[in-house]
Amino acid sequence: MGDERKDQNLPARPASSLMGQLVRQRQASEVAPANNQQTNVASPNQQTGVGGAKGAAPPPGGSGMNRQAGPATGVQGQAGAAKPGGGGLPAAEGVQPSRADIERIDARDETDYGHKPVEIQSPQGDLGAKFSANQQLIREREKVIIDQLRRELDTSRLTNISEDTQAQVRARIREIVNSDPAPLTMMEKGILLQNVLDEVFGFGPLGPLLRDPSVGDICVNNVTMVYVERHGRLEKTNVVFENERHLRQTIDKIIQPLGRRLDDNSPMVDARLPNGSRVNATIPPVTIDGPTITIRCFGTSIMSLGQLVEKGAMSVQMAEVMKACVKGRINAIISGGTGSGKTTLLNALSAHINPRERIITIEDAAELRLQHEHWVRMETRPMNTEGKGQITQRMLVINCLRMRPDRIILGECRGEEAFDMLQAMNTGHGGSMTTIHANSPRDCTKRLENMILMGATEMPLKAARELIASAVQLIIQIRRLEDGTRRVTEISEITGMEGDTIAISTMFHLEREGRDPRGFFKCRHVGSGLPPKFLEQLEQEAVPFKLEWLR
Repeated sequence: MGDERKDQNLPARPASSLMGQLVRQRQASEVAPANNQQTNVASPNQQTGVGGAKGAAPPPGGSGMNRQAGPATGVQGQAGAAKPGGGGLPAAEGVQPSRADIERIDARDETDYGHKPVEIQSPQGDLGAKFSANQQLIREREKVIIDQLRRELDTSRLTNISEDTQAQVRARIREIVNSDPAPLTMMEKGILLQNVLDEVFGFGPLGPLLRDPSVGDICVNNVTMVYVERHGRLEKTNVVFENERHLRQTIDKIIQPLGRRLDDNSPMVDARLPNGSRVNATIPPVTIDGPTITIRCFGTSIMSLGQLVEKGAMSVQMAEVMKACVKGRINAIISGGTGSGKTTLLNALSAHINPRERIITIEDAAELRLQHEHWVRMETRPMNTEGKGQITQRMLVINCLRMRPDRIILGECRGEEAFDMLQAMNTGHGGSMTTIHANSPRDCTKRLENMILMGATEMPLKAARELIASAVQLIIQIRRLEDGTRRVTEISEITGMEGDTIAISTMFHLEREGRDPRGFFKCRHVGSGLPPKFLEQLEQEAVPFKLEWLR
């Protein structure tokens, strides 16, 4: 559910920082200490409210820094040339940060978050230590067995073979693993067997991560740097690839069944795994340090609106309103940043679409898993090696209008297809939905304006805004907060035009009330209490709606 986390790998602050210069100036010029005052910056001889010993707060109207009496300026400086060692700045009078202040300011975050490698498939209890000790042995034996299989079989062709042949190969792998002389327990041999099967038939070292239901994202930066996201936070794993060739082979296994290619002429590719997880891969020269893989994993189960309520993503009243809007064929846009949960929410909303309606979805990489039976999936196609054969989202939107859809769901609106999507919403395809990358409902409408003008360059700006105001009725804003939780932060209704501006009315918004002892935000959703403009449409569709939901 924008993501604003601190980078744990920031370089140490250079020695020429402003605070460091001020200290050197004071030491070089031997400025006499100023009269002590209570301030908000800690020093050895005074009690402060920040970084020092607990003491009295600064007096009302007091300065945030020690300074001598005189003109009210930010930092009092001496006239004339800078003192030696001052870095070209005038020496400061009265500014006396302590060494502890400097160290605290220049200190890097000492949190272990993201730096300790996460052990994959590590057992609990006393067996864990032994497993860790034998992990290197498992990797060594895995390489030996893979080399033996490569001598016996052409492992590059084992992805597209018959089930009978695959069963024979699996039996041969089990025979080799069971007869391996390495001193491994039955549990460790089971892990070794699974690793070899992953290497031959699956996606190599990524197999254990893909089977882990707690993993949300997998980020392969290079052959030795593999991170995963769990509960909204990135963690480094102990997963490694043998070399760049091994990593490229894993990428090829993902994209070859889809007819995608990755080479010097096309060094970026979007793809999907058999379970629907979204994949992006790159190779040099666009990524300097080697091939990369980024996988957005999807769980085996589809979350419902009720489960999102249980997780605190929204209130019961918000879920009731969204459910009524889906049943009442209200055109909606789900807006949010990357990884905020837009697709998860869209899948949950699909469960409340009338089962008699025909849905057509259009995506760049098919990842939607709608809870609906009468559903046709369409996917774009990149151009081939000759620069031909490309099929864009706009082409699919135009084509799907001839396929008798009741609703059109666009996986992500990001270009000129926005114009045709909004036209469809206005021409008998009520209840259509899409997602868009934006930070607020107002930003969402502005992005739509830009995308419309990409596809219809001669359209006046006011006409584009009128098209948005007449087509879109509801904007659901979702966000991933700094604590890693995903929450619906705002639900807004587009009520029309006010002059040349799109009128937006907030129905719900999120209020933060500090953090709990675990560091998570304490939040509550507040309703406006104002009846929506689309209430009449819900009545025509015979969809029950209670105004008390908005309070």
